[in-house]
Amino acid sequence: MTSLFNKKTILLAFTLFAMVNCKSEKTGDDPNPVPPVAPPVDKPNHPPQTPTIYNGYSLIWNDEFDGETIDAEKWNSETGTGINGDFGTGQLDRATNRSENAVIAKNVADAYGNCLAITTQNENYIDRNYTSARLNTQNKGSWGPGTRIEARVWARDVLYKGQGFAFWMMPSEIPEGQDHLMWPQGGEIDIMEYVGSVPYHNLGSVHYAWFWENNEYKDWNHAHKGAYYSYADKQVPTVNPQYGNWPATANDPKSGSGGFHLYRIDWFTDRIEFSVDEQVYHIHYIKDGDAFANGVADGQDKDAVITKNGKRVFLSEYSQHFTEWNPFSHKFYLLLTAGVGGNDNLTYGGSIVQNAKFPCSTYIDYVRVYKRN
Repeated sequence: MTSLFNKKTILLAFTLFAMVNCKSEKTGDDPNPVPPVAPPVDKPNHPPQTPTIYNGYSLIWNDEFDGETIDAEKWNSETGTGINGDFGTGQLDRATNRSENAVIAKNVADAYGNCLAITTQNENYIDRNYTSARLNTQNKGSWGPGTRIEARVWARDVLYKGQGFAFWMMPSEIPEGQDHLMWPQGGEIDIMEYVGSVPYHNLGSVHYAWFWENNEYKDWNHAHKGAYYSYADKQVPTVNPQYGNWPATANDPKSGSGGFHLYRIDWFTDRIEFSVDEQVYHIHYIKDGDAFANGVADGQDKDAVITKNGKRVFLSEYSQHFTEWNPFSHKFYLLLTAGVGGNDNLTYGGSIVQNAKFPCSTYIDYVRVYKRN
């Protein structure tokens, strides 16, 4: 599948999401912020739960977001607009470390205890008309093959074109003798990419480079293997969706904005399996020739839709095109990010539309990492 967006460096990648239509000029933090609260629905808040222990796995890291504040020992708050001013994706927002954009929220419908709320707002702040938040675990937590990584997320307000949210991963290691690792040579894993312009599907992907190119960025040197998941059919759609059919109806179970969903990867030494609500829909093999069991490495990075356990599943493979670095054999850190799209050709999810509603909040019930025994 062809990538719908472009990126510039290892620090720059997809993000999208939005939250509050504020008309006043803001130059600092609100000393008494009001945490976002979900509207009443027919699913009440639940008590905090003990993390699930899966057969064959051990829990090694988690955040249930049940404290009063975001845990600074686990999460960094990235601020600004990225090196080139738009996070490499043409975005319009400025990421802040304010509680207006990221805060622990209580009494969220169908959540277990508290949630992390990440919000984009329509407000005049420094040099931008939109604000957002970007949390990551860089230098605080990173994981690789042999793990299960999951998050329970409700993209409640991601309803319009130009709004979205991502739960994804970027490299935490660099090759010996290098002082950095360029994107996409280092790879990228997108566990959840949900946008308002494609309301009934999630996108699960890997990004990588064709050639090492001396660890330098080249705009043509970008490969992408991604698959859509249909919330309605619980499988890959017969035809990839196009922008349209937004906004989704409130609480529509066929959309990512209709309620909480469990987004996960199971990362094996030979493959990465992407799933939503425990339904695997994309299996990406790390070595060429492994996906189709033909034992032939032809360098073509093949892919196809197959039927597995009665469901359509996207099967893909990555040819390890250069010897300097095998990205999906190394550790990656986590990101939870939101933003506002400014370009139809560059930003996945498209440019923001005038009738988009703000504030736009996404709720993260928990993030958990398991080690395979």
